[in-house]
Amino acid sequence: MGIVNATPDSFSDGGLFLDPDAGLDHALALVAAGADILDIGGESSRPGAQPVSEADEIARVVPLISRVRARTSVPISIDTVKPAVARAAVLAGASIWNDITALSAPGAPETAAELGCEVILMHMQGEPRTMQADPRYGDVVAEVCEFLLARARVAMAAGVARDRIWLDPGIGFGKTLEHNLALLAALDQITALGFPVLLGASRKSFLARLDPAARDPAHRLGGSLAAALVGALAGAACVRVHDVAETVQALRVWEATR
Repeated sequence: MGIVNATPDSFSDGGLFLDPDAGLDHALALVAAGADILDIGGESSRPGAQPVSEADEIARVVPLISRVRARTSVPISIDTVKPAVARAAVLAGASIWNDITALSAPGAPETAAELGCEVILMHMQGEPRTMQADPRYGDVVAEVCEFLLARARVAMAAGVARDRIWLDPGIGFGKTLEHNLALLAALDQITALGFPVLLGASRKSFLARLDPAARDPAHRLGGSLAAALVGALAGAACVRVHDVAETVQALRVWEATR
C-alpha cells in the first residue's frame, strides 16, 4: 500500500502532494514502483495534528481520487475518520475505507455497510492531538487484539461483511517504543484473529528511538524495511509504506528465499 498524503502537515511528506497534479504524479509513480493499493488521505494523524473540517478534507481528496481513478485500476483506499468523506471518496472511485478510529464516528459502521467497501479497522489509544502524551497498557498485545475483535463485531453487526474487514494494530498511535516493539514481536497473534492485517510502520518515530541518527523521517528507510519484513514473516496481508520500490525489492528477495 503506497501512501499519498494530500495534506500540508503530515509528519514525513506534508505539503508535497497537496496539489492534485502533484498528488496524481506521486500516485502513478507509486503504482509504477509496484504499489498494489494507493492510500489517499486529506487529514494528518501525526501526533499533535489538528482536525480538518469535513469540507476541507473532501476538497483535498475527491479531486485527487477522481484523477487517479481515471488513470489506473489499482484499488484506492481513503484514509479518513469521517463517514461523509468516506462516502464522497467511494463515489469518486475509492473502494477501501481506512479508518484510524475503527469506525467509531456516529453512523460510521452503518455507512461502511451501505457503501459495501472494504474497511480497515485500526487501534489507537486516545486521539492524534494527545495520543503520545502518556500511553499505558496492562498487556498491549491482549488489549489491542480485544479492541480489534470488538470493533470487527460492531462492523459486522451493522452489516459489513466479514470478508470485507481488515485489522491494523496501529503502530505509533498511542504507543511507546516498548508497546510498538511488543506488537511487532507478537504480530502473528493479531494475524491469527482470522482477518487480513495491515501493518503501517513506515518512517515512524519509534524507528528514531532505536537509531537516534534517523531524526529525519526520510532517513528511516532501513528500519522501515526491517519492519515490513517482520510483518511479512508474521503473515501480514499488506504493508503501508512511503518507499514502495525499496519495499517491493526487499519483499521479493525475502520471498525468493522461502
